[in-house]
Amino acid sequence: MAVSAAAVAKAAAMLLTNEKTRKGLGWILVAIFSPVILLIALLCSLGSGGAEHNNYSVEACFYGAEFSAEVPAEFRYHIEEMRSAFSLLDSAVSSANGQMDSGNSLDPIRVKAVFYALCFGDDAPSTRAANSFVECFYTTETRTRTVEVTLEDGTTSTEEEEYTVAVPASLSQAYANLEAHLGREITEDDKSNIDHIYTMIAGSAGGGSYSGEYLRGDGSSIELDISAFTDPTTKNAADLVTYAIHAWESGWGYVWGTYGSVLTDSLFAYKLEQYPDGVGSYADFIRANWLGGRTTDCVGLIKGYGWLNPDTMTIEYGTNGMPDLGANQMYYNASVSGTIDTMPDIPGLAVWHDGHIGVYIGDGYVIEAMNTKKGVVKTKLEGRGWTHWLQIEYINYD
Repeated sequence: MAVSAAAVAKAAAMLLTNEKTRKGLGWILVAIFSPVILLIALLCSLGSGGAEHNNYSVEACFYGAEFSAEVPAEFRYHIEEMRSAFSLLDSAVSSANGQMDSGNSLDPIRVKAVFYALCFGDDAPSTRAANSFVECFYTTETRTRTVEVTLEDGTTSTEEEEYTVAVPASLSQAYANLEAHLGREITEDDKSNIDHIYTMIAGSAGGGSYSGEYLRGDGSSIELDISAFTDPTTKNAADLVTYAIHAWESGWGYVWGTYGSVLTDSLFAYKLEQYPDGVGSYADFIRANWLGGRTTDCVGLIKGYGWLNPDTMTIEYGTNGMPDLGANQMYYNASVSGTIDTMPDIPGLAVWHDGHIGVYIGDGYVIEAMNTKKGVVKTKLEGRGWTHWLQIEYINYD
């Protein structure tokens, strides 16, 4: 179903009525190279706010939105189709990530940004088509591991077994796979468009810059310690604070796309290929400062707690009901939130500004995975530039 020029023009002229989807994004110009979105921008440029309307389409697809009654049904249809596609892609990414180990994972925001840029205006794919699209982002390897087996006499022994593991493809290889899969060239304009969309939703790879005061933890332990948790069987605000403080005290580093695993040589190599800019641009610094320790990015600090298995003391991707979200998605998905001037003094709340998130620990302080050069640090809540607070979904605040 093609998008008509009239429908696009009319939809682009209507503002979203959901105020939350208009906050905090700064309206950077994104998605300008997609044929459909280029048409929106072109038509809107004849009036006012072309870039804003363009961004509304991206936000509506990634975050959901309430449109005014005047938005044409045809345009709503394409937004709904893209959101249906995103749901299928999320499921396919989650399935692939379940086959990965050593802290590896596909980035669902990257996958969806690519799909949006290349496929906006198409009908939602089938489950099989969504799986095939996601398969372009990883490969599989057969490996060998030692397992313990119980013999007939009740004694135990060990034996070698083969198993299959999924491994993220480099970004360049993923593009090559997609070209073969889709039967079309992915141009530099396409890639630039994808990067704009990805940055708008995920934030700035590498964490941005900050010149204010902060405190680094003085530890270097890679052990995970839950001895001070109030209730390891649940995911609750008090234990999130304890986890964040432990990460700070242990001197965790910052690497884009990680969530608390130890940065091994192999994991570092995969992240270099996955994020040639966000990780590759800092390769020498990361190698000298963070390799061999635990690392995370800003939202990974929260997800790592959500995915921590207290029985095995491992961080298991996508578990305990917590989805893999970016910082902005975590804010927009929150059912309880507000502007920073209305924030209650509740440790375990998250604080947010566009592209970045941290954990409020009480007494006016925040633990945040700040950026590649600074790692996990402690900062004052006041004066840090946070614009909103939120209760994190899947965390108990009772």
